Amino acid sequence: MDQIKIFAPATVANVSCGFDVLGFALDTIGDEMHIRKSDKKGITITKIVGEDLPYDAKKNVVGAAGYALLDALNSDAGFEIDIYKKIKPGSGIGSSAASAAGTVFAINKLLGNPFNNTELVRFAMEGERLACGSAIADNVSAALFGGFTLVRSYAPLDIIKINTPNQLYATVIHPQIEIKTADARRVLKDTVPLKDAIKQWGNVGGLISGLYTEDYGLISRSLHDYVAEPFRSVLIPGFDLVKQKSIEAGALGCGISGSGPSIFALSKGLENAQKVADAMKEVYKNIGIDFYVYVSKINTEGVKIIS
Repeated sequence: MDQIKIFAPATVANVSCGFDVLGFALDTIGDEMHIRKSDKKGITITKIVGEDLPYDAKKNVVGAAGYALLDALNSDAGFEIDIYKKIKPGSGIGSSAASAAGTVFAINKLLGNPFNNTELVRFAMEGERLACGSAIADNVSAALFGGFTLVRSYAPLDIIKINTPNQLYATVIHPQIEIKTADARRVLKDTVPLKDAIKQWGNVGGLISGLYTEDYGLISRSLHDYVAEPFRSVLIPGFDLVKQKSIEAGALGCGISGSGPSIFALSKGLENAQKVADAMKEVYKNIGIDFYVYVSKINTEGVKIIS
């Protein structure tokens, strides 16, 4: 195999209660990438469509992630990469993670699969380090493993794929404002009150149990965030109203996708997810902010080959 074309999914990180450790992949939005073997050593970005991003591989997350993989192999291999960017940077649905995860997935395939998914997550995290200053794993784990993922530990890195209930759907609204991940991290507190921490880790356990037992009521009761949302929600116009209207429309729960500004909701069944989408749209129409809305089944495959 000398070339590969892949789909790298958008992802929702944190999932309300799991700051920096929980995420899931979306099915209806993602980047496409075309990666070819090259006689020129290293990584060359040959095309970027959709966004104004650096062609210098060392200033682009695809280079940071790809070189981390090649360095681990001490490899002189070369690759050309075309990026068809469909996830807007700063959207809160894993734009940099899709590029980083797609790159390491494709290079690994072209080199004969020397690494497993957990090892690929570690390389993709270097793309996240370049993008936001922190080598976080929640988005790239979901993109590479698919479905819901838990970063049980960062040192050593331990990624667990969680069961996805068949009737679970996501609705995501992306208001057309930008919030940089680094800025969203700066508004957070360095410490968490013990009473809030207890509620938070109870919800993490409840959510994972609800996903495995497909208990939608338990999933709903667990989708609450006491750590990041109280501070980050003020950065997103209309957040509280979107959350209220989404739950009134039938959502199991609603929260900030990653660092925002996108807002996600989980629902049982496609019909409920679409009702939630309509409720979200109405809020932003009244506010006067442009937006995109996505209704998606959970993508349990992750990055996938499309040709």
